[in-house]
Amino acid sequence: MKEGRERKREEKERKKERKKERKKERKSKIGSATWVTRFRPIRAGLLPILHPSVDAARAARSRKGCPGLGSAGAEAPPSTLPSLPSPLHPPLPIPGCLAHLHAPLSLSLSLPLLAKMATEGLQEKESLAVLKTEAESLKGKLEEERAKLHDVELHQVAERVEALGPFVMKTRRTLKGHGNKVLCMDWCKDKRRAVSSSQDGKVIVWDAFTTNKEHAVTMPCTWVMACAYAPSGCAIACGGLDNKCSVYPLTFEKNENMAAKKKSVAMHTNYLSACSFTNSDMQILTASGDGTCALWDVESGQLLQSFHGHGADVLCLDLAPSETGNTFVSGGCDKKAMIWDMRTGQCIQSFETHESDINGVRYYPSGDAFASGSDDATCRLYDLRADREVAIYSKESIIFGASSVDFSLSGRLLFAGYNDYTINVWDVLKGSRVAILFGHENRVSTLRVSPDGTAFCSGSWDHTLRLKGAIELTAVCF
Repeated sequence: MKEGRERKREEKERKKERKKERKKERKSKIGSATWVTRFRPIRAGLLPILHPSVDAARAARSRKGCPGLGSAGAEAPPSTLPSLPSPLHPPLPIPGCLAHLHAPLSLSLSLPLLAKMATEGLQEKESLAVLKTEAESLKGKLEEERAKLHDVELHQVAERVEALGPFVMKTRRTLKGHGNKVLCMDWCKDKRRAVSSSQDGKVIVWDAFTTNKEHAVTMPCTWVMACAYAPSGCAIACGGLDNKCSVYPLTFEKNENMAAKKKSVAMHTNYLSACSFTNSDMQILTASGDGTCALWDVESGQLLQSFHGHGADVLCLDLAPSETGNTFVSGGCDKKAMIWDMRTGQCIQSFETHESDINGVRYYPSGDAFASGSDDATCRLYDLRADREVAIYSKESIIFGASSVDFSLSGRLLFAGYNDYTINVWDVLKGSRVAILFGHENRVSTLRVSPDGTAFCSGSWDHTLRLKGAIELTAVCF
């Protein structure tokens, strides 16, 4: 028994001695100049720091012959090798042969390198901070220049204009047929027909005079959030959660299959939020939740121009009147309203005064201004010539967001649909509210004035569309 215990003690002592010897060997290797470790470049193109002990490895590789060192396989002298890039100089590319050397790096020299990389990262952060401060200063200068042009308020100019008295607009027609929330509508240029889209996936073409349904299309998806009538009245466009804009030609043949005539024109990477034909049936503008707008050729489905600049979903757009040029306005969840040139694809003006999502935009009839409605419960008027906001239409009692806006034919009235089921009518010049229109039983989602200005149509989440006129449907243009 004693002998067995002594043997175990001896074995334990031997193991301890071996461990001590191994530790000494490791320390001696770390302290010597021969211990190296493989180095993976932290940045692409960064040359490794070559340790003196690499000379032997280089010599061995040069004997075997390495591409990039010449026919004799001779190595370039150390003086010709590129040095380690400093923060002031860009990194140099690795020569052909050195890229295959897998050159090792001394542990003692890797720490300074990491420190340099850290300082470079700090410099990049500092440069970003400098750029941000410069951008803010430039914005401040722009606001100063805009303030110089702001010599008078709109209500001061309109003091001599007679105020509008209160008036009543009655509901003349109610269009029923959708099985769910009405999301969008548009008028035909013939002033009689209208198209509407709904959450139920249906697109309906209406005769506004008789309230008859002339056409009905069932889309392959629900939430058809966009629809538009072609200028000729011979086609409609629509789209939504299918991320596409589909064009349907309209005919008056009996038992026609409109789905078979469908043409997919536009394809986005997110839902389609708005669409509008240009001045012809051959081109169409689209806005999407992917943050872009696009101009498409209807016949070929080819993308003609894309418009990038919004930082979030684009919710609405409106084409400028044909007399003012090839521009359109868009608004979105980034609280910005942007003016675009369709020929160049560039943003030529941008306005950011809303405090929440912009749900609707509409050009003033002259094309020199536009209005916007937002979730911040305000509507705002922007003058493109003055390059600034000129009026805010709001009241303390209005706490719900505006979903859609449109001008009367003269431009004196601004109609705005709100999420509290009402439509407010604003005097554009005076900035005062002249009427509140009731009738819908849920939030108003869309609103458009007829082309002749005699009435306007509003769509709601109560599944209906309502036509309102001043006295009679075809009587007075307001």
